[in-house]
Amino acid sequence: MHTPTVDSPPHRPSTTRTARFAAAFAAPSVLLLVLVALSWGPLMSLDESIANTTHGWAVDERGVTHAFRILTDWVWDPVTMRLLAAAAAVWLVWRHREWWLALWLAVTCAVGTAMQQALKAAVGRERPAWPDPVDSAHYAAYPSGHAMTATVVLGLLVWLLHRYGAGPVLIRTALAVAAVSVMGVGATRIWLGVHWASDVVAGWLLGGLTIALAMLTYEKWLAPTRA
Repeated sequence: MHTPTVDSPPHRPSTTRTARFAAAFAAPSVLLLVLVALSWGPLMSLDESIANTTHGWAVDERGVTHAFRILTDWVWDPVTMRLLAAAAAVWLVWRHREWWLALWLAVTCAVGTAMQQALKAAVGRERPAWPDPVDSAHYAAYPSGHAMTATVVLGLLVWLLHRYGAGPVLIRTALAVAAVSVMGVGATRIWLGVHWASDVVAGWLLGGLTIALAMLTYEKWLAPTRA
């Protein structure tokens, strides 16, 4: 006798696997936070060495520095990233009537922003200071808001493309653009002398952690109701 089957969602990743993914980002995030909060000598020395080297390059290579300022202020800026997330949320509602998924996307981006601002206030790390700065930035240094925001938004957008069955060419292209953007924005912040290298690494790690926790939330509460 034939038993009717119910179509399942195309992608139902294991919650256990996603929890491990979150733990993989949580452990180094906590470790790095502790080391920065304690001003661990070897890490501070490494940060200063990288900052001194890249600042020298930034002063000498004015053309590259100008290009990096455009990229960091307009292309990879947190405002640009949030506008991309907002456009994705509108697309989810307009094309697919995915109100809950659009809300999930918006809340995830908001939580990421709140997390980075809370850590900036709690750690209160000073930014690099230069007698001949090539750029300036406000608020505390740790973690890098540019790096974290780009990681969260672009990571979620790639996940959405995968979820809605985008072709392999589009997925690979999106992954490449996301990787270049996430790495690139971190490089610009260090080059322009407004962040220590560990600030940027923290932004990447916390961004990955935010994505993992968002996916875990989706799999536990949103995916079962959709199924």
